[in-house]
Amino acid sequence: MKITYTPHGVCSRQIIIEAEDGKLKDVQYIGGCNGNLKGIGALTRGMDIEEVISRLENIKCGSKPTSCPAQLAQALKENFR
Repeated sequence: MKITYTPHGVCSRQIIIEAEDGKLKDVQYIGGCNGNLKGIGALTRGMDIEEVISRLENIKCGSKPTSCPAQLAQALKENFR
């Protein structure tokens, strides 16, 4: 399954997520800090969705109440649980 998620409160404008059988196949961010977000995609590829949510859901970006990784966790909770 492949979805496009619009994150809130962060620099990135979209997150494209592909998952299958409870695991992430691919994550791509549109906008935001390109290198860091490519890193998130590379590190989470192949991981169990619940593990990704657990690791990323409470990460903050500076004084913001959320972050691009936390928005990935939110997208996964809303679309893949």
